[in-house]
Amino acid sequence: MSAGVRAALPALVCVLLGLAAAGLAAAPARAASAPPLTNATYSDNGADTCLTCHADADVLGIFRTAHARPDDPRGPFGHGGLQCEACHGPGGLHARRMGIPRGGIVDFGPNAQSSVAQQNRMCLTCHQSDAARDWPTSAHAAGEVACADCHRLHQADDPVRDIGTQVEVCGKCHVAERTALYEPSRHPLRDGTMDCTSCHSPHGSSGPSSLVGNTVNDTCTSCHAQFRGPFLWEHQPVTENCDDCHTPHGSVQPALLRERPPFLCQQCHETAGHPSTPQTPQGLPAGMPSPLLLTGGCINCHSQVHGSNDPSGEALMR
Repeated sequence: MSAGVRAALPALVCVLLGLAAAGLAAAPARAASAPPLTNATYSDNGADTCLTCHADADVLGIFRTAHARPDDPRGPFGHGGLQCEACHGPGGLHARRMGIPRGGIVDFGPNAQSSVAQQNRMCLTCHQSDAARDWPTSAHAAGEVACADCHRLHQADDPVRDIGTQVEVCGKCHVAERTALYEPSRHPLRDGTMDCTSCHSPHGSSGPSSLVGNTVNDTCTSCHAQFRGPFLWEHQPVTENCDDCHTPHGSVQPALLRERPPFLCQQCHETAGHPSTPQTPQGLPAGMPSPLLLTGGCINCHSQVHGSNDPSGEALMR
Protein backbone atom coordinates (compact mmCIF):
# COMPACT_ATOMS: atom_id res chain seq x y z
CA MET A 1 0.00 0.00 0.00
CA SER A 2 1.46 3.38 -1.00
CA ALA A 3 2.14 6.14 1.48
CA GLY A 4 -0.60 8.31 -0.09
CA VAL A 5 -3.27 5.66 0.33
CA ARG A 6 -2.24 5.04 3.92
CA ALA A 7 -2.53 8.76 4.60
CA ALA A 8 -6.04 8.95 3.08
CA LEU A 9 -7.39 5.79 4.83
CA PRO A 10 -8.48 7.43 8.11
CA ALA A 11 -10.50 10.06 6.24
CA LEU A 12 -12.15 7.39 4.06
CA VAL A 13 -13.12 5.36 7.11
CA CYS A 14 -14.70 8.43 8.68
CA VAL A 15 -16.72 9.10 5.53
CA LEU A 16 -17.98 5.48 5.38
CA LEU A 17 -18.92 5.51 9.05
CA GLY A 18 -20.75 8.78 8.57
CA LEU A 19 -22.74 7.39 5.64
CA ALA A 20 -23.63 4.27 7.64
CA ALA A 21 -24.80 6.36 10.57
CA ALA A 22 -26.90 8.52 8.28
CA GLY A 23 -28.48 5.40 6.75
CA LEU A 24 -29.31 3.96 10.16
CA ALA A 25 -30.88 7.24 11.23
CA ALA A 26 -33.00 7.37 8.06
CA ALA A 27 -34.28 3.78 8.32
CA PRO A 28 -36.90 4.44 11.04
CA ALA A 29 -38.22 7.40 9.05
CA ARG A 30 -38.80 5.20 5.98
CA ALA A 31 -40.52 2.54 8.09
CA ALA A 32 -42.77 5.14 9.70
CA SER A 33 -43.80 6.62 6.36
CA ALA A 34 -45.03 3.26 5.05
CA PRO A 35 -48.54 2.46 6.38
CA PRO A 36 -48.57 -0.83 8.27
CA LEU A 37 -50.69 -3.63 6.80
CA THR A 38 -53.16 -4.22 9.61
CA ASN A 39 -56.87 -4.92 9.84
CA ALA A 40 -57.39 -1.16 9.92
CA THR A 41 -56.25 -0.79 6.30
CA TYR A 42 -58.96 0.47 3.96
CA SER A 43 -59.12 -0.47 0.31
CA ASP A 44 -57.80 1.95 -2.28
CA ASN A 45 -60.95 2.59 -4.31
CA GLY A 46 -63.87 2.08 -1.94
CA ALA A 47 -66.90 0.43 -3.51
CA ASP A 48 -65.09 0.00 -6.85
CA THR A 49 -62.66 -2.34 -5.10
CA CYS A 50 -65.50 -4.37 -3.57
CA LEU A 51 -67.49 -4.60 -6.82
CA THR A 52 -64.52 -6.14 -8.59
CA CYS A 53 -65.57 -9.42 -6.96
CA HIS A 54 -68.98 -8.72 -5.40
CA ALA A 55 -71.07 -7.72 -8.41
CA ASP A 56 -73.98 -10.13 -8.06
CA ALA A 57 -77.57 -8.95 -7.89
CA ASP A 58 -77.82 -9.46 -4.12
CA VAL A 59 -75.03 -6.93 -3.58
CA LEU A 60 -75.89 -4.44 -6.32
CA GLY A 61 -79.37 -4.04 -4.85
CA ILE A 62 -77.93 -1.65 -2.27
CA PHE A 63 -77.71 1.05 -4.94
CA ARG A 64 -81.51 1.21 -4.89
CA THR A 65 -81.61 1.83 -1.13
CA ALA A 66 -81.22 4.88 1.10
CA HIS A 67 -77.81 3.63 2.24
CA ALA A 68 -76.30 4.27 -1.20
CA ARG A 69 -77.53 7.83 -1.72
CA PRO A 70 -74.50 10.07 -2.35
CA ASP A 71 -76.50 13.21 -1.48
CA ASP A 72 -77.40 12.02 2.02
CA PRO A 73 -74.65 13.05 4.47
CA ARG A 74 -76.03 10.62 7.06
CA GLY A 75 -75.48 7.56 4.88
CA PRO A 76 -72.35 5.51 4.18
CA PHE A 77 -72.14 6.67 0.55
CA GLY A 78 -72.68 10.32 1.37
CA HIS A 79 -70.38 10.78 4.34
CA GLY A 80 -66.66 10.23 4.69
CA GLY A 81 -66.21 8.42 1.37
CA LEU A 82 -65.95 4.99 3.00
CA GLN A 83 -68.95 3.56 1.10
CA CYS A 84 -69.12 -0.24 1.62
CA GLU A 85 -66.43 -0.10 4.29
CA ALA A 86 -68.51 2.28 6.40
CA CYS A 87 -70.57 -0.78 7.37
CA HIS A 88 -68.22 -3.68 6.69
CA GLY A 89 -65.11 -2.08 8.16
CA PRO A 90 -61.62 -1.78 6.67
CA GLY A 91 -61.23 -4.28 3.84
CA GLY A 92 -57.68 -3.65 2.69
CA LEU A 93 -56.38 -7.05 3.77
CA HIS A 94 -59.46 -8.78 2.44
CA ALA A 95 -59.00 -7.12 -0.96
CA ARG A 96 -55.30 -7.98 -1.09
CA ARG A 97 -56.07 -11.62 -0.29
CA MET A 98 -53.19 -11.81 2.17
CA GLY A 99 -54.08 -15.43 2.96
CA ILE A 100 -56.85 -14.21 5.26
CA PRO A 101 -60.33 -15.13 3.92
CA ARG A 102 -62.18 -12.36 5.71
CA GLY A 103 -59.29 -10.02 6.38
CA GLY A 104 -60.91 -8.43 9.41
CA ILE A 105 -64.07 -7.17 7.70
CA VAL A 106 -67.51 -7.44 9.29
CA ASP A 107 -69.95 -9.68 7.44
CA PHE A 108 -73.67 -9.89 8.07
CA GLY A 109 -76.47 -12.41 7.78
CA PRO A 110 -77.23 -15.97 8.89
CA ASN A 111 -73.87 -17.35 7.68
CA ALA A 112 -71.76 -14.49 9.06
CA GLN A 113 -68.46 -15.24 10.75
CA SER A 114 -68.64 -11.95 12.65
CA SER A 115 -70.26 -12.10 16.05
CA VAL A 116 -73.69 -10.61 16.74
CA ALA A 117 -72.05 -7.93 18.85
CA GLN A 118 -69.72 -6.93 15.99
CA GLN A 119 -72.57 -6.77 13.50
CA ASN A 120 -74.87 -4.74 15.72
CA ARG A 121 -72.09 -2.39 16.75
CA MET A 122 -71.77 -1.32 13.12
CA CYS A 123 -75.49 -0.63 12.80
CA LEU A 124 -75.74 1.20 16.11
CA THR A 125 -72.93 3.53 15.10
CA CYS A 126 -75.49 5.45 13.02
CA HIS A 127 -78.83 4.25 14.39
CA GLN A 128 -78.49 5.29 18.02
CA SER A 129 -80.84 8.26 17.90
CA ASP A 130 -83.85 6.78 16.08
CA ALA A 131 -85.47 3.35 16.32
CA ALA A 132 -82.57 1.74 18.16
CA ARG A 133 -82.32 4.04 21.15
CA ASP A 134 -84.02 1.42 23.37
CA TRP A 135 -82.18 -1.49 21.77
CA PRO A 136 -79.80 -2.33 24.66
CA THR A 137 -82.73 -3.16 26.96
CA SER A 138 -84.86 -4.94 24.35
CA ALA A 139 -85.76 -8.62 24.30
CA HIS A 140 -84.13 -9.02 20.90
CA ALA A 141 -80.82 -7.66 22.21
CA ALA A 142 -81.02 -10.00 25.22
CA GLY A 143 -81.63 -12.89 22.83
CA GLU A 144 -78.55 -11.94 20.78
CA VAL A 145 -80.54 -11.22 17.65
CA ALA A 146 -78.51 -9.46 14.96
CA CYS A 147 -80.00 -6.58 13.01
CA ALA A 148 -79.26 -8.53 9.81
CA ASP A 149 -81.32 -11.46 11.09
CA CYS A 150 -84.42 -9.36 10.41
CA HIS A 151 -83.29 -6.66 7.96
CA ARG A 152 -82.07 -7.05 4.37
CA LEU A 153 -80.03 -3.91 3.70
CA HIS A 154 -79.06 -4.80 0.13
CA GLN A 155 -82.69 -5.12 -0.99
CA ALA A 156 -84.61 -2.12 -2.26
CA ASP A 157 -87.66 -3.25 -0.28
CA ASP A 158 -86.67 -4.59 3.12
CA PRO A 159 -89.25 -7.36 3.81
CA VAL A 160 -89.43 -6.62 7.54
CA ARG A 161 -90.43 -3.02 6.79
CA ASP A 162 -93.12 -3.96 4.28
CA ILE A 163 -96.63 -4.37 5.68
CA GLY A 164 -97.30 -7.25 3.31
CA THR A 165 -94.25 -9.34 4.23
CA GLN A 166 -93.36 -8.36 7.80
CA VAL A 167 -95.46 -11.13 9.34
CA GLU A 168 -93.48 -13.76 7.43
CA VAL A 169 -90.18 -12.36 8.72
CA CYS A 170 -91.31 -12.16 12.35
CA GLY A 171 -93.06 -15.51 12.10
CA LYS A 172 -89.80 -17.33 11.39
CA CYS A 173 -89.00 -17.02 15.10
CA HIS A 174 -92.40 -16.27 16.64
CA VAL A 175 -94.03 -19.45 15.39
CA ALA A 176 -96.84 -19.67 17.97
CA GLU A 177 -97.99 -16.12 17.25
CA ARG A 178 -97.86 -16.72 13.51
CA THR A 179 -99.94 -19.89 13.89
CA ALA A 180 -102.55 -18.00 15.93
CA LEU A 181 -103.13 -15.68 12.97
CA TYR A 182 -104.91 -18.57 11.22
CA GLU A 183 -107.56 -18.88 13.94
CA PRO A 184 -111.16 -17.91 13.06
CA SER A 185 -110.98 -14.73 15.16
CA ARG A 186 -107.80 -12.74 14.61
CA HIS A 187 -106.29 -9.36 13.95
CA PRO A 188 -106.00 -8.59 10.20
CA LEU A 189 -102.24 -9.08 9.91
CA ARG A 190 -102.54 -11.58 7.06
CA ASP A 191 -104.82 -9.17 5.21
CA GLY A 192 -102.12 -6.54 4.86
CA THR A 193 -104.00 -3.85 6.81
CA MET A 194 -101.74 -3.98 9.89
CA ASP A 195 -98.43 -5.54 10.84
CA CYS A 196 -96.55 -6.67 13.92
CA THR A 197 -95.08 -3.22 14.48
CA SER A 198 -98.59 -1.79 14.76
CA CYS A 199 -98.49 -3.13 18.32
CA HIS A 200 -94.85 -4.05 19.01
CA SER A 201 -91.61 -2.09 18.91
CA PRO A 202 -88.96 -4.66 17.97
CA HIS A 203 -86.08 -2.35 18.89
CA GLY A 204 -87.31 -2.10 22.48
CA SER A 205 -89.77 0.00 24.45
CA SER A 206 -90.80 0.85 27.99
CA GLY A 207 -93.95 -1.28 27.70
CA PRO A 208 -94.35 -5.01 28.38
CA SER A 209 -93.64 -7.42 25.52
CA SER A 210 -92.02 -4.55 23.58
CA LEU A 211 -95.43 -2.94 23.04
CA VAL A 212 -95.60 0.48 21.46
CA GLY A 213 -97.67 1.74 24.40
CA ASN A 214 -96.61 1.91 28.03
CA THR A 215 -99.28 -0.67 28.91
CA VAL A 216 -101.38 -3.29 27.14
CA ASN A 217 -104.44 -1.05 27.40
CA ASP A 218 -102.60 1.97 25.99
CA THR A 219 -101.62 -0.10 22.98
CA CYS A 220 -105.07 -1.60 22.40
CA THR A 221 -107.01 1.63 22.81
CA SER A 222 -104.81 3.43 20.30
CA CYS A 223 -107.07 1.67 17.77
CA HIS A 224 -110.05 0.64 19.93
CA ALA A 225 -110.66 4.12 21.32
CA GLN A 226 -114.32 3.42 22.12
CA PHE A 227 -113.21 1.17 24.97
CA ARG A 228 -110.69 3.60 26.48
CA GLY A 229 -113.02 5.33 28.93
CA PRO A 230 -113.13 6.68 31.52
CA PHE A 231 -116.60 5.31 32.23
CA LEU A 232 -119.08 6.22 34.90
CA TRP A 233 -119.47 2.51 35.62
CA GLU A 234 -116.30 0.56 34.98
CA HIS A 235 -115.67 -3.15 34.53
CA GLN A 236 -112.55 -3.76 36.59
CA PRO A 237 -110.79 -6.28 34.31
CA VAL A 238 -111.19 -3.86 31.40
CA THR A 239 -109.39 -1.08 33.24
CA GLU A 240 -106.59 -3.40 34.31
CA ASN A 241 -105.61 -5.40 31.24
CA CYS A 242 -107.35 -6.23 27.98
CA ASP A 243 -105.39 -9.51 27.99
CA ASP A 244 -107.50 -10.73 30.91
CA CYS A 245 -110.32 -11.51 28.50
CA HIS A 246 -108.78 -11.28 25.01
CA THR A 247 -105.88 -13.02 23.32
CA PRO A 248 -104.38 -10.63 20.79
CA HIS A 249 -102.99 -12.86 18.03
CA GLY A 250 -105.91 -15.19 17.40
CA SER A 251 -108.62 -17.30 19.02
CA VAL A 252 -111.20 -19.94 18.20
CA GLN A 253 -113.69 -17.83 20.18
CA PRO A 254 -115.40 -14.72 18.77
CA ALA A 255 -113.90 -11.28 19.42
CA LEU A 256 -110.52 -12.81 20.27
CA LEU A 257 -111.93 -13.99 23.61
CA ARG A 258 -110.00 -16.50 25.69
CA GLU A 259 -113.17 -18.41 26.55
CA ARG A 260 -116.75 -18.24 25.36
CA PRO A 261 -119.25 -16.64 27.78
CA PRO A 262 -120.51 -17.58 30.32
CA PHE A 263 -117.36 -19.59 31.06
CA LEU A 264 -115.10 -16.57 30.64
CA CYS A 265 -117.18 -14.53 33.07
CA GLN A 266 -117.28 -17.37 35.58
CA GLN A 267 -113.51 -17.20 35.98
CA CYS A 268 -114.08 -14.09 38.10
CA HIS A 269 -117.73 -14.15 39.10
CA GLU A 270 -118.93 -16.63 41.70
CA THR A 271 -120.72 -19.78 40.66
CA ALA A 272 -123.42 -19.52 43.32
CA GLY A 273 -126.66 -17.80 42.36
CA HIS A 274 -127.37 -15.33 39.60
CA PRO A 275 -125.74 -14.44 37.27
CA SER A 276 -123.25 -17.26 36.99
CA THR A 277 -125.43 -20.39 37.14
CA PRO A 278 -128.15 -21.33 34.67
CA GLN A 279 -131.52 -20.06 35.76
CA THR A 280 -134.85 -21.78 35.04
CA PRO A 281 -137.35 -19.13 33.95
CA GLN A 282 -141.01 -19.62 34.77
CA GLY A 283 -142.70 -21.95 32.28
CA LEU A 284 -139.57 -24.03 31.48
CA PRO A 285 -139.15 -27.59 32.75
CA ALA A 286 -137.22 -27.87 35.99
CA GLY A 287 -133.46 -28.10 35.48
CA MET A 288 -133.48 -26.63 31.97
CA PRO A 289 -130.98 -23.75 31.72
CA SER A 290 -132.06 -20.40 30.45
CA PRO A 291 -131.41 -19.95 26.70
CA LEU A 292 -130.54 -16.31 27.45
CA LEU A 293 -127.49 -17.45 29.38
CA LEU A 294 -126.26 -20.30 27.21
CA THR A 295 -126.84 -19.02 23.68
CA GLY A 296 -125.20 -15.64 24.15
CA GLY A 297 -123.71 -15.75 27.57
CA CYS A 298 -123.84 -12.99 30.12
CA ILE A 299 -123.60 -10.27 27.47
CA ASN A 300 -127.20 -10.97 26.40
CA CYS A 301 -128.13 -8.74 29.31
CA HIS A 302 -124.87 -7.09 30.33
CA SER A 303 -124.12 -5.73 26.87
CA GLN A 304 -121.92 -2.83 28.01
CA VAL A 305 -119.23 -5.16 29.25
CA HIS A 306 -116.42 -2.65 28.72
CA GLY A 307 -118.13 0.05 30.78
CA SER A 308 -121.21 2.25 30.88
CA ASN A 309 -121.86 5.98 31.11
CA ASP A 310 -125.58 5.55 31.68
CA PRO A 311 -126.71 6.78 35.14
CA SER A 312 -128.56 3.45 35.53
CA GLY A 313 -125.72 1.35 34.12
CA GLU A 314 -124.31 0.04 37.34
CA ALA A 315 -124.89 -3.57 36.19
CA LEU A 316 -123.46 -2.73 32.73
CA MET A 317 -126.85 -3.52 31.17
CA ARG A 318 -127.29 -0.17 29.42
